[in-house]
Amino acid sequence: MDLHLEGRSALVTGGSLGIGLAIAKRLAGEGANVMICGRDAARLEAAVAELSSVGDVRGVVADVRSRTDVERAVAETVAAFGTIDVLVNNAGGATNMGGFDQIDEDDWIEAFELNLLSAVRACRAALPYMVDAGWGRIVNVGSESALQPDAFLPHYATQKAALLSLTKSLSKSLAGTGVLVNAVSPAFVKTPILEGLLAEVAAQEGVDVEEAERRFLERERPNVTAGRAGRPDEVAAIVAVLCSAVAGFVNGANFRVDSGSVATISG
Repeated sequence: MDLHLEGRSALVTGGSLGIGLAIAKRLAGEGANVMICGRDAARLEAAVAELSSVGDVRGVVADVRSRTDVERAVAETVAAFGTIDVLVNNAGGATNMGGFDQIDEDDWIEAFELNLLSAVRACRAALPYMVDAGWGRIVNVGSESALQPDAFLPHYATQKAALLSLTKSLSKSLAGTGVLVNAVSPAFVKTPILEGLLAEVAAQEGVDVEEAERRFLERERPNVTAGRAGRPDEVAAIVAVLCSAVAGFVNGANFRVDSGSVATISG
């Protein structure tokens, strides 16, 4: 399927590893010009080098918890490619993997800055270009945790739920502008958060990571029909469609990429 992304310009936050890197690769492979941002300069440089054979992919060092950095990332995207047509708010995560009683106020504030306010800032910076052009796509990368939170990571789940609410609100406020806003919610995908969680489980239970993954899947994610963790490229495929012209009648929706992990059809 031709997604008609040739010549479109995109910014992918958190694009130097995991799902973000896979999204950048897929968009570039579809002909889009892609800017990725990340906090780690060395990792960002390596990601750009890895993707250079796929298409026009560039990098900007930016911390999405900083309004100035987010605005600079959007400005550099426009300077490099002439405008910004696509924004993928992928950056997110949590540094404290504990439960409610193990998480302090600073953890909550950091989760807010990283998972929600980062997207707000990026949208505010990018939307004037999209509205002016009469065409744009925003995809917010959520999580199954927004709909099916665990006992651990409550700060992360709460902010991802808020991100879905933001997605719906923006889709309504931008009606008639040509800008569409949707979300994709992965579950049990090999991301840095999942890898960190499985490493903790492995250490606690005295097993290797592969066994920890099997036990976690059996105990915490019994509805995952694939019987394995998801791959970042499987998420990227859905994101790419939502960034394209072929998804012109899709707005304010949340697409779960979870192999049935969330135990309900709605949401």
